[in-house]
Amino acid sequence: MSTKAAAGRKLKTLERVLSKAGIGSRTEARHWISEGRVKLNGRLIRDPDHWVDMDRDKVTFDGKPVRPGAKVYLLLFKPKGYLTTYKDPDKRPTVYDLTKDRKEFLVPVGRLDLDTSGLLLMTNDTQFAERLTNPSYHVPKTYLVKAATLLSEDQLRRLRTGLDLDDGPTRPAHVVRVRDAGRHTFLELTITEGRNRQVRRMLEAIDSRVLKLVRTAIGPIEIAGLETGKYRMLNSSEVEQLLQSARA
Repeated sequence: MSTKAAAGRKLKTLERVLSKAGIGSRTEARHWISEGRVKLNGRLIRDPDHWVDMDRDKVTFDGKPVRPGAKVYLLLFKPKGYLTTYKDPDKRPTVYDLTKDRKEFLVPVGRLDLDTSGLLLMTNDTQFAERLTNPSYHVPKTYLVKAATLLSEDQLRRLRTGLDLDDGPTRPAHVVRVRDAGRHTFLELTITEGRNRQVRRMLEAIDSRVLKLVRTAIGPIEIAGLETGKYRMLNSSEVEQLLQSARA
């Protein structure tokens, strides 16, 4: 069927239906479809390019109906020990266990590793998620770090000016020494990148390591006042503030 004919009948490819509904990116949708997690009118479909009639067909993902709805933006205080993924083959807890009362399909905005807690945004607005995670926009992310050692001013200077990691130099970080306690330094560290395990690797690069890591803010939005494992909805002003931080 031609694209022109499809447009005239309000048809979309199956992968497009999932991405437009805010479930995930088109790449993720193709993967899920090939895994057999998507049905069309009760029939399993593994072809992501299969045409869907938006007026007549019913699409389900993991048994739940897929339909466009109101945009949802929530802020979750992710606990340590939870995965930022939809399902885990080893049955470990995921952030979706904490948001199971939501009927919408929500995607995490970026990732927090298993041993990191703190602020995690989730949404069904894929354009919003992609903008905040796009490295070219340098959205600031702030962490509270407990270092395994007492850090010198020279070590803090190296964090502030940038470090050479195995995937290239880091951008300068904003670093505040919160306090020294016993044999440990507590830092507030703000970075404008989103590399895998970046904060942990930065501490290792200055001959220390992370004992505790909590993300406390993304852009101007902070996690203060929210209980661990709980979430709250973002209001329209907060969503706009986050988009403004990406534009800046």
